[in-house]
Amino acid sequence: MALFFQIHADNPQHRLIRQVVDVVEKGGVIVYPTDSGYALGCSLGEKQALERIRRIRHLDEKHHFTLVCRDLSEISTYAKVDNANYRLLKTYTPGPYTFILKGTKEVPNRLLQAKRKTVGFRAPDNRIARAILAELDAPLMSVSLILPGDDMPLIDPYEMKDRLDAQVDLIIDGGYAGMEPTSVIDISEDTPILIRKGLGDISAFIE
Repeated sequence: MALFFQIHADNPQHRLIRQVVDVVEKGGVIVYPTDSGYALGCSLGEKQALERIRRIRHLDEKHHFTLVCRDLSEISTYAKVDNANYRLLKTYTPGPYTFILKGTKEVPNRLLQAKRKTVGFRAPDNRIARAILAELDAPLMSVSLILPGDDMPLIDPYEMKDRLDAQVDLIIDGGYAGMEPTSVIDISEDTPILIRKGLGDISAFIE
């Protein structure tokens, strides 16, 4: 049975955040809020936790995970970022954007796109997520919480508990977190390419 924490959206309780991080550090899978809805997350190096998330979502080996980072400096550790990309990331993070970048050797190969060696990165503008990332002092491997057979992501933490109680280790009730996905922008090459229109201002990426 999963733990179920009610965490204040504006003032996350440090005691509960510490317990969330303990679960992640022990290889657990968590459900947590971001600025574009709820997500499944686990530690970067936990292969078994990654496989559990794949089973929950029915994901194949080709699916791209996202590294959710606390800030731009952490993204720079795991992604190859030139000066132009740095300026772009500085403008749009934190926020509801996922950026496709080439990964560094710090990213496990199983998370990289096989041919291009790319992976998604984002820094969410959500206080609970940012508190977890700061306490963890590392990124989370993450995917949005859309269950097999559903067209829309789950938004009610109590429904999450009903449906995922035996499949995850901890569920956070952080209030309403929305249901529209992030905008996805590929900046791994010279010209940024809009992959998916979602939340956030994307006018700079539309010709």
